[in-house]
Amino acid sequence: MRLALFDLDNTLLGGDSDHAWGDYLCARGILDPVEYKARNDEFYQHYLAGKLDLTDYLNFCLAILGRTDMAQLDKWHRDFMRDCVEPIVLPQGLELLDKHRAAGDKLVIITATNRFVTGPIAERLGVETLLATECEMLDGRYTGRSTDVPCFREGKVTRINRWLEENGFNLEDSYFYSDSMNDLPLLEQVTHPVAVDPDPNLRAEAEKRGWRVMSLRD
Repeated sequence: MRLALFDLDNTLLGGDSDHAWGDYLCARGILDPVEYKARNDEFYQHYLAGKLDLTDYLNFCLAILGRTDMAQLDKWHRDFMRDCVEPIVLPQGLELLDKHRAAGDKLVIITATNRFVTGPIAERLGVETLLATECEMLDGRYTGRSTDVPCFREGKVTRINRWLEENGFNLEDSYFYSDSMNDLPLLEQVTHPVAVDPDPNLRAEAEKRGWRVMSLRD
């Protein structure tokens, strides 16, 4: 079975779910709407520039999970899905997933954004297999720390290779769709790398290498 791998933020979604989660918490006064938003915006700019210190960012963004009970987190996330995620689900992204699904391909979302944020999004998109940055849990609640290899840059290659070995798949004739230069390490591993609404650096790299460039935006 052929693999079709998809980045999530700014690829299948018309925005960044990780950044939007922070904005959601600030807009509702759950987090400081000035200080937290400023730091969240700064981290996002570092990400776009390919300069993100992932450890610092994870310590920053996961802290709220460690000090909030699961029932409250689930309620917030349901509201977040309705108010913030649903408006950025791209119809052409759904069509692309359906195209690969109809071809009998195995669909995998592979994202640097943490599993708490992205698990329900993957379900909404109808994709059963999600590789994401993992949130540590202890005694049935989040600790506010990450665990395992973060699913970012070279970490995506590490995580997909482990998943391939554990599940009996390979990257022969595989696809990977992404918008970000941060995903270059994994784009280099697949048979069919596709730059989707790419950032300027990835667009230049894709054009240089003759990779397909496409848009899922109207």
